[in-house]
Amino acid sequence: MSSAFVREPDDLPPESPPERIVSHHPNFVTSRGLKLIERTLAELDGQIAACEDEAQLAWLRRDLRYWSQRHASAQVMESPDAPEEVAFGTRVTFRRDGGAPETVELVGEDEADPAAGKLSWVAPLARAMMGALPGEAVELETRTPATEIEILSVEAIRLLN
Repeated sequence: MSSAFVREPDDLPPESPPERIVSHHPNFVTSRGLKLIERTLAELDGQIAACEDEAQLAWLRRDLRYWSQRHASAQVMESPDAPEEVAFGTRVTFRRDGGAPETVELVGEDEADPAAGKLSWVAPLARAMMGALPGEAVELETRTPATEIEILSVEAIRLLN
């Protein structure tokens, strides 16, 4: 076979990046989460306008599609004024199996940052705590053996941010 009919790797078009997976859960966001999505969209628009590399442009456009969809489906959920139970938009202080107190804020999936104390409302720990009142104990059954979670306090996020 003649080498004239063989494509060199540099001649191939850039591979399309895989699409980002969009969650099947409702896209609940805090007002802060909505601002983060809008800021990300603006940054992507600027990066796309300045990008000259086709491969990088494909990745940026893929991200723009994802964030545009997340923006379009965003449902801003306000934190309850005086929450009595664990819910989206609350700050929860709890104790696992009698350990040291921990505090997390229950936020939207795209806003979640466990290292910063922001936990997605669909995370197993958040789901286990949903609806619980201070003083109640719930079980995190995704662990073997199940972990007991004692709810110590519940506060509104917006009062804290």
